[in-house]
Amino acid sequence: MSSRPLVAVLDYGSGNVHSAVKALDAAGADARLTSDRALVMEADGLVVPGVGAFHAVMDALRASRGDELIERRLAGGQAVLGICVGMQVMFEHGVERGVDTKGLGEWPGAVTELDSPVLPHMGWNTVEPDAGSRLFRGLEGERFYFVHSYAAQRWSLEVMPPFPEPTLTWCTYGAPFLAAVENGPLSATQFHPEKSGDAGIRLLSNWLDGLSRATL
Repeated sequence: MSSRPLVAVLDYGSGNVHSAVKALDAAGADARLTSDRALVMEADGLVVPGVGAFHAVMDALRASRGDELIERRLAGGQAVLGICVGMQVMFEHGVERGVDTKGLGEWPGAVTELDSPVLPHMGWNTVEPDAGSRLFRGLEGERFYFVHSYAAQRWSLEVMPPFPEPTLTWCTYGAPFLAAVENGPLSATQFHPEKSGDAGIRLLSNWLDGLSRATL
């Protein structure tokens, strides 16, 4: 029996999926690009990639009923990792070029344009994780690869005991924005771990370690 956690990479028409599968395999997963609903629900972890416009990603998720799968997994406490626009759509809505699009609503707040004279934000940046972050364990001071013009720039979720406070990681480009969130079964990164070299592979490995503990 394989000890590699089974990770479904949601195939709903977004780009950049093959590099995510390759990076997850390198990190120690049995990663499978799939739209099979049973496999998505049975997997130890689900990765939701996303590139392009917020509204296009949401349209594709709804057309494939991927939004339902994400909601069902999270309702059952099953791990989900969003990447780039796959992180952005976890918020209530996104505003791009005057178009306000409803997101998945897992977190309150809006995704808006970065406050910087030069967009997109493209390249390598350090991040500022909270103490106790599991994703960034052993990765303090490392740089990660970003390519985006929009991000969540505020955090307003109020968590009441006994639920633990989310772990927030920030980055600054013109102004601070959320680079990653760890909130129960739902984690997400605004940067691309699959394009972030060894540091990205190690971050994915940290996420996989959490899956292994959850399935013991």
